[in-house]
Amino acid sequence: MTHHAMSVLRSGNTRTLCYGAGSPFVDLRLPCGGGLEITLIPRPEATVLQTLLKRNHDRIPCNLRIDLLSGEMALTSDRAAPGPEKGFYLRLLPELRFLVFGKGPEASAFAALVHSLGYPSLLLSPDTETLENGKAIGAPIRHLTRRAFPDDLQVDNWTAIVLFFHDHDWEPPILLHALRAGALYVGAQGSRRAQATRQTALKELGVDEAEITRLHGPVGLVPSAKDARTLAVSVLAEVLKVAMETPS
Repeated sequence: MTHHAMSVLRSGNTRTLCYGAGSPFVDLRLPCGGGLEITLIPRPEATVLQTLLKRNHDRIPCNLRIDLLSGEMALTSDRAAPGPEKGFYLRLLPELRFLVFGKGPEASAFAALVHSLGYPSLLLSPDTETLENGKAIGAPIRHLTRRAFPDDLQVDNWTAIVLFFHDHDWEPPILLHALRAGALYVGAQGSRRAQATRQTALKELGVDEAEITRLHGPVGLVPSAKDARTLAVSVLAEVLKVAMETPS
């Protein structure tokens, strides 16, 4: 690969290499039996890549197109992918992010799970013990000092918001903002009775029926999960299911 890369740099011409099935390099075979194409682009356009990195940091979706003959790059906002004859196309979306509100082992376990998997996340709690548990495993934490969604906390279509409160009085103002902010997923733990109670509270705050139907509860794919770890896995599975089913 180094030899080919140096050759491309000297010539200034883009080159596509094939490895595995159909490859001219008989000493390379992929264990799966398939083929792999790698395109080498000499001196790719730095400004395009810098813009791409900035949009990724700012959680702005974009599309990267590369002409495989010339190596020319462009960023577009067009959702439609061109045909294969027009080169390489990649749609880049913000990474799934989790805002975890709550108190107790359920909030701590879920925050620990998503943090261990490398998802961007933030644990918000009025409880110092819950925050200390999050801090112990290296998860980002924030102290909630009032029953409200923090004004400076941004939400986008790739943000999942999950509430793990036993004191449900904390929920309505947080859920009100979460449902109206366009989050990918909004859910709250508790029984069916607790879900009905929070739905009534949201109606009293002026939330319409269409918004309320977006609220997941009881949360998780595993019915009546009895321990914090099982609930954490169950809720994460539900969030990923929603993410996979939501058009990008």
